[in-house]
Amino acid sequence: MKRDPLPVVTLSWARSAAGAIAREDGKPLLLSGRESMMLTHRLRAAHDAILVGIQTVLNDDPLLSVRLLPGPPPFPQPQPVVLDSRLRFPTGARLLAREDRKPWIFHAPEAGAAAAAALKEKGARLFQVSRGPGGLDLHETLMKLGAAGISSLMVEGGARVLRAFLAAGFADQLVVTMSPSTVQGMRGPDMPGCVESLTEAHGADSVTWGTLNP
Repeated sequence: MKRDPLPVVTLSWARSAAGAIAREDGKPLLLSGRESMMLTHRLRAAHDAILVGIQTVLNDDPLLSVRLLPGPPPFPQPQPVVLDSRLRFPTGARLLAREDRKPWIFHAPEAGAAAAAALKEKGARLFQVSRGPGGLDLHETLMKLGAAGISSLMVEGGARVLRAFLAAGFADQLVVTMSPSTVQGMRGPDMPGCVESLTEAHGADSVTWGTLNP
């Protein structure tokens, strides 16, 4: 249920059967088949904004755009949002090369003025927020997103960001895709067992399961 004036928050990630969401060095793992990738892109299209942490930008250089939908483009495009306390965002990142939506970057008060100026010159919109437990203040971040017109937010990662949203109680729904692969690596925010333990631990009202073809 929406907590006015905060956006509704969806956490989404893909994991192996062993609980890994990335390699040990943080680099991405290929865990999603075509149908699960299309599900991710449908979810993106259904949200006003999509949020990741700076480590995801540094490791993956993502576009955070909607591409894999049936029918002709243009598709609905969510606003890319990045949590970047120290403004480590590279000026050569693909997000800054997008013509349709430049990233919104949330940073701590002590972030460098030179880095801020360089990112603004590339078209990024910067938001200063207070420090919170283990990173930026998520409540203030969500308040500022709501004030900027964002009513629904999809959080895709990485693991630290997902855990922070769960720990702070800012998860309205979880969408988790599980690969049959037993590959090991960096663990996601869910328990070592199955996703049921995660939903029980965080008071989920209901759990729905489905099977996607490879």
